[in-house]
Amino acid sequence: MGTLDGRVAVITGGGRGLGREHALLFAKEGAKVVVNDLGGGPAGEGSDISAAQAVADEIVDAGGEAVANTDSVTDWEGARRLIRSAVDAFGDLHVVVNNAGILRDRTLVNMSEDEFDTVVNVHLKGTFAVTRHAAEYWREQAKNGIDVDRVLINTSSGSGLHGNPGQANYASAKAGIAAMTQIAAKELARYHVRANAIAPVARTRLTEQTPGLGQVMTESIGADFDEWHPANISPLVAMLAAADCRFTGQVFRVSGGDVGLYQGWTVVDRVSSDKRWAIDDLAAATAHMPAEPVSELPGKHNEKAKAIRGGV
Repeated sequence: MGTLDGRVAVITGGGRGLGREHALLFAKEGAKVVVNDLGGGPAGEGSDISAAQAVADEIVDAGGEAVANTDSVTDWEGARRLIRSAVDAFGDLHVVVNNAGILRDRTLVNMSEDEFDTVVNVHLKGTFAVTRHAAEYWREQAKNGIDVDRVLINTSSGSGLHGNPGQANYASAKAGIAAMTQIAAKELARYHVRANAIAPVARTRLTEQTPGLGQVMTESIGADFDEWHPANISPLVAMLAAADCRFTGQVFRVSGGDVGLYQGWTVVDRVSSDKRWAIDDLAAATAHMPAEPVSELPGKHNEKAKAIRGGV
């Protein structure tokens, strides 16, 4: 018996990297998988059906059940077709893993409107579009009295949760995804839907483009434990997808064998007054507060800290 026996899952960006590892593990654990991937390049250019089809074929050849889908998550009707493809192929939908993404890194002063819009479109709108159509189906099922555990798993990033220079487009989208996940958990609970997000750190086509980081990640290949291997991320995703999982509304950081739970924005200090503040008085009262954010992983952990902030 597998952890995901009988579960039907849609995995976007499933043709390569993290998505491929998720799809393979899900199938191994008994899930029926729709492998969605447009097959584009790291910056979103082009398309190629072979990426999704190759993973689906690999699953079927190993005795599992899978179909390929190449609809773009950024297309409203494409996202609807993606959700329907799971129901048409396997009769239901229990899990959606929003994983599709691209990178177009550039500093704020050099970033074009298109570079901002395209990245936000794939990550944030793509996550919303797929989630929206899945939620509609799940609502219909709940209204028909079908009480089944459903799961939404979104992919955020340390870049969005901590901030990473050169990624204003990507980080903004990833921060939005984390917030959207918490909203989905609250709104969709009535339809028996749980929603969580992960902020993964692994070696992928996207992270290998980060200056200096690609070399750090490559150095672990061949080690007894390759801490940057994308397959390290998938057990957490599978755990969250299981019908008996208790988590919802949470965001997890996962890197190698390390899994952490985010607490989110928290007020860590405050000053109070029983009347409206005068500007000079407020400046004096807040003088003890840190002027800049404190690094979470300082010193010898700088390289890993950069990776965790950058994420995938």
